[in-house]
Amino acid sequence: MSKGKLGKVLYSLSPPYVFFISPIPSQATMSELQEVSITEEKPLLPGKTLEDVKEAELAAQTLLDAGQTHSVETPFGSITFTVFGIPKPKRPAILTYHDVGLNYKTCFKPLFDTEDMQEIIKNFVRVHVEAPGMEEGAPVFPLGYQYPSLDQLADMIPFILQFLNFSTIVGFGVGAGAYVLSRYALSHPDQVEGLVLVNLDSSAKGWMDWAAHKLTGLTSSVSDMILEHLFSQEELSGSSELVQQYRNIIVHAPNLENIELFWNSFNNRRDLHFDRRGDTNLRCPVMLVVGDQAPYEDAVVECNSKLDPTTTSFLKMADSGGQPQLTQPVKLTEALKYFLQGMGYMASSCMTRLSRSRTSSLTSNRLSRDDGRPRASSRTSDSGSIPAESPGQSMEAAVSDT
Repeated sequence: MSKGKLGKVLYSLSPPYVFFISPIPSQATMSELQEVSITEEKPLLPGKTLEDVKEAELAAQTLLDAGQTHSVETPFGSITFTVFGIPKPKRPAILTYHDVGLNYKTCFKPLFDTEDMQEIIKNFVRVHVEAPGMEEGAPVFPLGYQYPSLDQLADMIPFILQFLNFSTIVGFGVGAGAYVLSRYALSHPDQVEGLVLVNLDSSAKGWMDWAAHKLTGLTSSVSDMILEHLFSQEELSGSSELVQQYRNIIVHAPNLENIELFWNSFNNRRDLHFDRRGDTNLRCPVMLVVGDQAPYEDAVVECNSKLDPTTTSFLKMADSGGQPQLTQPVKLTEALKYFLQGMGYMASSCMTRLSRSRTSSLTSNRLSRDDGRPRASSRTSDSGSIPAESPGQSMEAAVSDT
């Protein structure tokens, strides 16, 4: 250590060599120092009171609650999506994709508006994707427009994630949307942490199905065929308030021509070729959901038999009809919480309404846990504890809400 006019010099004799200079002001300099009062020439918030700040915060929160709608261009056309919430560190976004004849509001809003869903909403940012031409106010496509195939709709999703700078998602799809997200997960397995698939039909239409579809098209309108796709025969014959509401929405849709194009793409889908013994399979946790006596009940059961039983959960919901997210939102929310908890998220969530029981022939884990096969490894939760359940379960929702 040496001392000079500049003050004290402290240094280290071993690497790294670090020097610190501590100035010592002279007596003359000390006498020249005066107390200076500094005032803010330009306030950071000119004219802003505490009430103004609160109003600005309320406006920002209102904007988040209303969602922010964006559109991005892709090689297959423009795609529109609405984002709710703020991205959470180390958490995927929940990305939804609706069915034919619906948009994100008519397909998912009743579910995400429930009180029980608010816990999930607080923990995840949501991205609601709308198929081309399905968003509110969408113009009718010109005559001869080539609507994207379901495979091409899946290929649009990376452009959405790139725009938002999101790395992974938990997909939530219904009907055609379930197919699109499944196709996306097959081609981008590293970007999908989990899938909730309602009414998934993974098979292409056979010749008999194609012929029946053509004959039906000669005697039924597009809106009638879509309603039969969305709701069970029991619901249609009962003509419930829900069916009447959605019949009115579809029949009087200003973009019905666009809906028909989406419908045609769905009916021309390719087989996903799921094979639990082969390489073509979903690598993430999956929850298959279908209503009892729903139009796609058999298709979902068949799909369940093709997926990996160690990572697949099967939920058949009683008294839910063809659209369980509309008719049984509380029970589906409860199942979604279990699913996310099994993935390592929301470990402290309290769930009381869902009654679970083993199924026999329809269960996705027909072999017991002690049969020697490896089970799905569940990720550690945010709190460091292991979640109560991991994927690979089979559930049936109870009818009662109590």
